[in-house]
Amino acid sequence: MDRADRPQKTAMIIARRIISDIEREGLRPGDRLPPERVMLEQYQVGRGTLRESLRYLELSGALSIKPGPGGGPTVQKPDGSHLMTGLGLLLQFEESPFGTIVEARVGLEPLMARMAAEHRTEEHRRVLTESVQQMEEHLDDLEAFLAANRRFHNTIAWASGNALFGYLVDAMDGVFVGAGVGVAYSERLRSRVLADDVAILTAIADGDPDAAEGAMRAHVAQWTAYLRENFPGELSRPIAWNVMR
Repeated sequence: MDRADRPQKTAMIIARRIISDIEREGLRPGDRLPPERVMLEQYQVGRGTLRESLRYLELSGALSIKPGPGGGPTVQKPDGSHLMTGLGLLLQFEESPFGTIVEARVGLEPLMARMAAEHRTEEHRRVLTESVQQMEEHLDDLEAFLAANRRFHNTIAWASGNALFGYLVDAMDGVFVGAGVGVAYSERLRSRVLADDVAILTAIADGDPDAAEGAMRAHVAQWTAYLRENFPGELSRPIAWNVMR
């Protein structure tokens, strides 16, 4: 049976109605939903069904639920960690290796850089510049260097103007980093990465889509070649959702 042909569970139907009502009423993160007795009347379902709906929305990141007196459901904004969880689980069931993530980024990141050069704001330029400066300051500190480099690439994804790219990069980073893939970066390699990122930053800041795409394409090609040459075992290792942090 095709997924579109499957009958929806009542709890899922109610969850969708709750989200529609949150949007219709203009509720924002931090706003509380009505008490359970009000929602039972509003949605005309049993307590078990309503709680299942709320639990699903909590797991999806749309709500937080505080138990006990004075508690209840509060609106939240989902983040990339929720997509990361679903993506990691899907890829595990497909028996996909970590190289899948590398291949996806090779295809997507040049386009993101092109779009970032077309849509970046002054705030994006500021964050990208700060990220490069932090990489330069922490060439001798692997953890700090990689954190700044991830911030650099994540900012480019969001600067593209396409929120899907932003969430995808967050999720792919989460799968790769969260599983503790053992990839080492020498200080010499970090210097090369820094030089690449400076070229990408310059092209984006100058608003040059062709140069930004070209610089990113060269960077991810070099990164991929390094991983394939030095860490083939890690790239071929199956993604395991259960070990992700």
